[in-house]
Amino acid sequence: METRPYVKWDVMNSFIIDVFKAYGVPGEDAAICADVLLESDRRGIESHGCNRFKPIYIDRIKKGTLLPITNIEIIKETPTTVVMDAHDGMGMVASHKMMKMLIEKAKIYGMAGGAIRNSTHYGIAGYWTTMASNEGLVGITGTNARPSIAPTFGVENMMGTNPLTFSLPTDEEFPFCLDCATSSVQRGKIEYYSREGKETPAGMVVTRDGETITDSTKILKMLTEGSAALTPLGGGPGDETCGYKGYGYAAVVEILSAALSGGQFMKALTGVDSEGNPSMYHLGHFFFVVDPDAFVGREEFKKIAGNICRDLRNSRKAPGYDKIYTAGEKEYLTWLERKDKGVPVSESVQKELIELRDTLGLDYRFEFEG
Repeated sequence: METRPYVKWDVMNSFIIDVFKAYGVPGEDAAICADVLLESDRRGIESHGCNRFKPIYIDRIKKGTLLPITNIEIIKETPTTVVMDAHDGMGMVASHKMMKMLIEKAKIYGMAGGAIRNSTHYGIAGYWTTMASNEGLVGITGTNARPSIAPTFGVENMMGTNPLTFSLPTDEEFPFCLDCATSSVQRGKIEYYSREGKETPAGMVVTRDGETITDSTKILKMLTEGSAALTPLGGGPGDETCGYKGYGYAAVVEILSAALSGGQFMKALTGVDSEGNPSMYHLGHFFFVVDPDAFVGREEFKKIAGNICRDLRNSRKAPGYDKIYTAGEKEYLTWLERKDKGVPVSESVQKELIELRDTLGLDYRFEFEG
């Protein structure tokens, strides 16, 4: 049962836009960024929603490691491909332009792919793939990030949490959307645990000594110092629980994010320079869009995809469980539960919203203030 207070969607959307604009983000760009952040909360992915508004975006703009104005440069373009340089601007703005271009290209040529270099955090990866599935197309994306994951048999954080994300249109009310990190837990989830005073489950983080650690605040500090690392999806540091699979997929995302764009990778993405001062992140993203009309047709694809999802959900349940889900279903159900209520905000987020409002002198009063 949700006990946190809610902020209405339209109020939170307007507030986020106004704060972004106050820190130099153009209005149209601010609207894109606000929608990406709130889509996380609509889906219940709170590690990437309003929880990250101030610390990941506003604080980085203030530090100078994220530029509020996004000067997008198209490095190379063909009928089916695009390579962009975001010049350290808003990753969400560059990604929105990329997906709009690729969707248009895929509808003409059947497939399209693109890559962005010198970018910044682009929000939930599923936002970009859902832009494609909303048009009846298949969307695929991935991004590298600050080093967090240790390779199998290792304890040094070398790669980011590196999501590999797919959205597939179906004949149901929601697409099949698989949006998850290639680590046992995403870094944003640990940030969320730390803010809420919760421990990170054992086995998801390993120290340089090969020991597990659960103190979320300490984990974040050690990840930044490089003295701890996330285990790859499947676990680690050994291969007994098949963590080499997550390690392999993380490496695929790292290579495609950097090599397709001609960008930077792994230890070059720490966000600090050789003297420990804040620096640009220079992230890379890749995107692919496929039009089923170039194969069996969109409606046939959606019908088959829907049948597969329904067959999976209707299969025999394990003892003690009464429901099987397919990817994207829980997020859709969360939206149905929250759409008329708003964004649930924890005490720590409430304090940040009030701080931003008072600092900027914005004319807002939130319902949780009484």
